Amino acid sequence: MAWIHLVTILALFQFLLFATLVGRARVKYKVQAPATTGNEIFERYYRVQMNTLELLVMFLPALWIAASYWDPRWMAAVGAVYLLGRMLYLRAYTTAPRSRGPEYMLSVLPVITLVSAGLAGVAPALV
Repeated sequence: MAWIHLVTILALFQFLLFATLVGRARVKYKVQAPATTGNEIFERYYRVQMNTLELLVMFLPALWIAASYWDPRWMAAVGAVYLLGRMLYLRAYTTAPRSRGPEYMLSVLPVITLVSAGLAGVAPALV
């Protein structure tokens, strides 16, 4: 389970990084709190952070549930793909938002995989 712990910690640090980037963009582009609009580049960073939060709510429980039924190393590897996808999504969304589709899928597909693995693990236990 150490790999699951590591992926969890990295996901939390990644979210903190994205929050820090939003804070820096807020200062750089002079978007006063609590505003979340006002500069397109700032809004891109903000959307990456919010989209990551939306996925994180599904990713973390799915990671832990799936890892309790399947080899944690494999589930951690799926989690690592999610983390990579989030970093690529950050780059794509902040530089060319219209081309972010593949990077987004690289984040969503691991979440779907983990949710499905968790369901496949728990379903037999309910019968």
